[in-house]
Amino acid sequence: MRRFAIVVMLALEFAICGCANNTQSTTTNTSTSGNWEAQLINPTGGQASLLNFVVAFNVTNSGPLKITAFGFFNDNACFARGLNGQTESGNASFTTDATGHVTGTLSLTVTSSTNGSVLTLTSNPDGLTGTSNGTTTTTGTLSNGEVAGTWTLAPGANASGCNPVTKNDGATFVMCQNKACSTAQSTIRPSDGLIAKIPTEEILSKPRFF
Repeated sequence: MRRFAIVVMLALEFAICGCANNTQSTTTNTSTSGNWEAQLINPTGGQASLLNFVVAFNVTNSGPLKITAFGFFNDNACFARGLNGQTESGNASFTTDATGHVTGTLSLTVTSSTNGSVLTLTSNPDGLTGTSNGTTTTTGTLSNGEVAGTWTLAPGANASGCNPVTKNDGATFVMCQNKACSTAQSTIRPSDGLIAKIPTEEILSKPRFF
């Protein structure tokens, strides 16, 4: 009788473990890819009008950005233009709610390979937004993605004409997924000329892949 009771208890334990393992996830997964166009605004002027860029990266939910291409729109005094003119790194962390609304954060750092200048973009809290078609059983794709935040610039030792930008300058940026950000989003006046009308394909015609 005692052996029978032990067998029954073991059977119940295995049944409970089996149920636990079959518990469905309540997390909606979302991945993002494609080209993101960044517009930088600096109230004090400086190099902001020449630091706008396009970047392509992949990431799912959170972690390091897998950057596949990068290019500045214009030549500038802070970064040399070219395939190996700079290195880029970044991180993202975002969540997707039950209605497909995505919120999170993103950071991106661009470091000159020639003079050491460092451009740092940091999103606002929940500054990354968008929509997702993901479910608790499928990984969705981020669309209508936008990132808003602040940026700083530390000129390299030999970056003549490259002026520093600090947190106290109130410099802001906006990034838009697979499209140019509107002037309403970035508060850029057309006369500022902060965005060169160059096709993304031309900017990324010679991307540096990792």
